[in-house]
Amino acid sequence: MNRDSRTAMVYSKASFELVPRESSLEAQALARRIVEIASDKLATDIVLLDIRSIATLADYFVVASTASERQMQALVRDLEQTLRNDDGVRPRHIEGKASSGWIVMDFSDVVVHIFSAEQRGFYRLEELWSAAVPLVRMQ
Repeated sequence: MNRDSRTAMVYSKASFELVPRESSLEAQALARRIVEIASDKLATDIVLLDIRSIATLADYFVVASTASERQMQALVRDLEQTLRNDDGVRPRHIEGKASSGWIVMDFSDVVVHIFSAEQRGFYRLEELWSAAVPLVRMQ
């Protein structure tokens, strides 16, 4: 099955069977939409990485920084609400807290990493995934 089709297949944790996963946006379109929303919410140093050739866990990473815990919480909330209301897309899982300086939002084919500047410098995610193809870089 084509990974960019509207219905992709994922493994069910319980039975390890393939089950259909519906998506109303193509993965790259979703990733670019997330970049747009993050930019509108004044996130900084936004990077969209194409990881399809080097990983199977997702197709794209979006990495962004925020200036404060409050801004990080607002960005996560707005990503959830805007994508749900406008595009019919919900994250499968959200991990982390603003107080930790790193929140991960899993949209299946797109994984969003929202960092404080300090945590982003510590983890250097772009360095770790340096073989990925950068599609967007917004300072």
